[in-house]
Amino acid sequence: MTIQQAQIRVDEWIKTTGVRYFNELTNLGILMEEVGELSRLMVRTYGEQSFKESDKGKAIADEMADVLWVLICLANQTGVDLTTALQKNFEKKNTRDAERHKNNQKLQ
Repeated sequence: MTIQQAQIRVDEWIKTTGVRYFNELTNLGILMEEVGELSRLMVRTYGEQSFKESDKGKAIADEMADVLWVLICLANQTGVDLTTALQKNFEKKNTRDAERHKNNQKLQ
């Protein structure tokens, strides 16, 4: 599935099953919640915190997909074509960071 296809599919789901989009500020709050859930799981999986019973059975992939879903909702609501935005972001990074990381002693 391409990013563009994902935007279309999310939009179709929202309009048929989800009834309507939550407003943009609500979705921003939901995005922050989802990032927090991903962070909690990452810290317990790769960091030093131990799992709680409520954390067990959760999958990092599912949490990442939740973050992506809400980000796509926000993109759809604000008229952002994520494919174009990502392409422009690559161009920006390739220009700005062409040598930056290669010259970073911390990354050697």
